[in-house]
Amino acid sequence: MADTKSTGGTAAGPGPLEAGTARVDAWIWSVRLTKTRSVAATACRAGHVKVNGERAKPAQQVRAGDEVRLFHAGRERVVVVRKPVTKRVGAPVAAECFVDNSPPVPTAVEAAVVGIRDRGAGRPTKRERREFDSLRGR
Repeated sequence: MADTKSTGGTAAGPGPLEAGTARVDAWIWSVRLTKTRSVAATACRAGHVKVNGERAKPAQQVRAGDEVRLFHAGRERVVVVRKPVTKRVGAPVAAECFVDNSPPVPTAVEAAVVGIRDRGAGRPTKRERREFDSLRGR
């Protein structure tokens, strides 16, 4: 008779931490890159998620070694999958499930370079628009 002991999974398959693949929307939510799974799925449908450089649909499978790029909350996150998980896990476990290669978060000074106009100042003039474009490097 076969040994029926399990190491976290069920008789039907591996547990949430040993799975070979996971849906990209579920994985993004599981490792706490987004607050809800629906936000992750919406980001996928909007084209804000790329897996290995290709746009990802919510049901696309990710496995260990895949690079996931997520544009969310005004910044781009670049992570490499270490463990594909399907259930939401605690923050310490989630940190072990990916390698974060994201660019650093811009400081408040760097973020303010785009030009701030006074409230109620109206539309920018042609001269002001040219100055904004030169600040942005266009």
